[in-house]
Amino acid sequence: MAAAILAFEDLGIIQGSGWLFRHLDIHIAPRDRLALIGRNGAGKTTLFKLLAGTVESDEGRRTVVPGTKVVLLDQEPSMVGHATLMDFAMAGPDAPDIYEVEAIAHQIGIDMTRDAASASGGERRRAGIARALAMNPDVLLMDEPTNHLDLAAIDWLEDWLKRFNGAFIAISHDRTFLTRLTRATLWLDRGGIRRKDIGFGGFDAWTEQVFAEEARNAERLDAKLKLELHWLERGVTARRKRNQGRLAKLSEMRAERAAMMGPPGTAKLGLVSDDVRTKSVIRAENVSKSFGGREIIRDFSLKIQRGDRIGVVGSNGVGKTTLLKLLTGELQPDGGKVILAKTLDAVVIDQQRRLMAPEKSVRDVVADGGDWVDVRGVRKHIQGYLKEFMFEPNIVDAAIKTLSGGERSRLLLAREFARPSNLLVLDEPTNDLDLETLDLLQEVVADYEGTVLIVSHDRDFLDRTVTITLGLDGSGKVDIVAGGYADWEARRSENAGVGLKKKPAKAVAIEVPKAKAKVKLTYIDQRDFDGLPKRIEEIDAAIVRDEALLADPKLYTGNPAKFAALNKAIDTARAEREKAEERWLMLAEKAEGLG
Repeated sequence: MAAAILAFEDLGIIQGSGWLFRHLDIHIAPRDRLALIGRNGAGKTTLFKLLAGTVESDEGRRTVVPGTKVVLLDQEPSMVGHATLMDFAMAGPDAPDIYEVEAIAHQIGIDMTRDAASASGGERRRAGIARALAMNPDVLLMDEPTNHLDLAAIDWLEDWLKRFNGAFIAISHDRTFLTRLTRATLWLDRGGIRRKDIGFGGFDAWTEQVFAEEARNAERLDAKLKLELHWLERGVTARRKRNQGRLAKLSEMRAERAAMMGPPGTAKLGLVSDDVRTKSVIRAENVSKSFGGREIIRDFSLKIQRGDRIGVVGSNGVGKTTLLKLLTGELQPDGGKVILAKTLDAVVIDQQRRLMAPEKSVRDVVADGGDWVDVRGVRKHIQGYLKEFMFEPNIVDAAIKTLSGGERSRLLLAREFARPSNLLVLDEPTNDLDLETLDLLQEVVADYEGTVLIVSHDRDFLDRTVTITLGLDGSGKVDIVAGGYADWEARRSENAGVGLKKKPAKAVAIEVPKAKAKVKLTYIDQRDFDGLPKRIEEIDAAIVRDEALLADPKLYTGNPAKFAALNKAIDTARAEREKAEERWLMLAEKAEGLG
């Protein structure tokens, strides 16, 4: 292993009334490519500031090889006191060369003469990148570098980092970005840190190994830590297993949609079945839209069915928001027409995160100050409902201002998903979310019974959630591709004459088993395969029944023992359903493999 150019030994820092983390040893070597992973609130951003030397630790020693330049790319660059973006980039005694700043700014598409106070989040992020890269760092610390960037800018940044001669550490929710670039992983977990010399692509498998080992040793741990391990194992590993089943279902939905759409390049979706026609929720016919003489959308036709998951991708300024507004009826087309189902009831979660008043409590925001939440027609106790969004029970009375940015985003999702709706519109939903919350969002979107429209630059998230991708290139044409981002990217390569063979999205690739002699499932396997779907329906019915009983506001005070028993019964039923689902999915894969 190469000698470290930046190191921290026995690092510890106090936050609030206790240690945020303690006894951390970190060594950064030249050309390290590291992913820093941890839940929201684990201290990732604080650790970056400690490594950069902008914050003093409470204990430990920071060592830097003389002449080593450490540069921190903040998640939210401060523009206070700077008139323009260039003033920000050139501030301080360690200001970079102005010509290098201008060259990088030109390549990532940012006007550095823009007024700093009125600049958008994406413009500020680009200015921060231009300053950080132009400083020619030896160690580059990047906190959510792809937030607010479009696909073209992300591609450019990835190419730059591949050629970068120094070391870097990245905090990011962008799985594709981390998988493509990193060679080792730092995992900040429960006040400690682990390092594994594998890139982010191997992180899931590594964490499952760690949790399995800790579970085997759980008998020697105290009760509190057992509960914490249970929370982590159930909340992370089990969720990933469930999502594998959802990805298999998503692949089936994509295949069905591809069959409806016909050969590549077909814009109109001709559906002849009366039964299918009744499921149409949005129908666009030869839609066109222009602004200032520029054609944004041209001759676009699409029939969106109930249950479709539509992803909209493209660089900034190509018309993604315009297309979204046309499809939801917020904007009228210049030519053609958009027909919306009369029963359409939409919930919109936009990238501005117009959140709640900081002084309000979580209880005020989610349950209007009460103990119960109406979740799409079903009453649930607020603590039980928030648990589904990975909140601890004691958070209900916390003020919004005390929550992290990721926790606020998660709370917004909890509030909005409770509302009755049949159309969900998500505009950049993955900003400020950690990886575990992204898993949760994937799960919620997969289980949503209505139609979903998603505008996102998160390639992995699109590969895991959408059935159709609408790709815009700025010419007015909208490419309609069955599948996710990887499918659209493959289509673009084909259209550009690269001749690449189309590949399915990595996240949903299904391995085709080798041919083998036909054998049958065992008697017990066949019995479970046939009987589990009915058993799962029975469990679901029992959960609905018990939740309806819990909805009685007098039960908690009048019969607390029954209230507790019902809660326990629901938890037991959910655990049984989860095991039944995993067993059936395993048998389904086995049956498919047997032909």
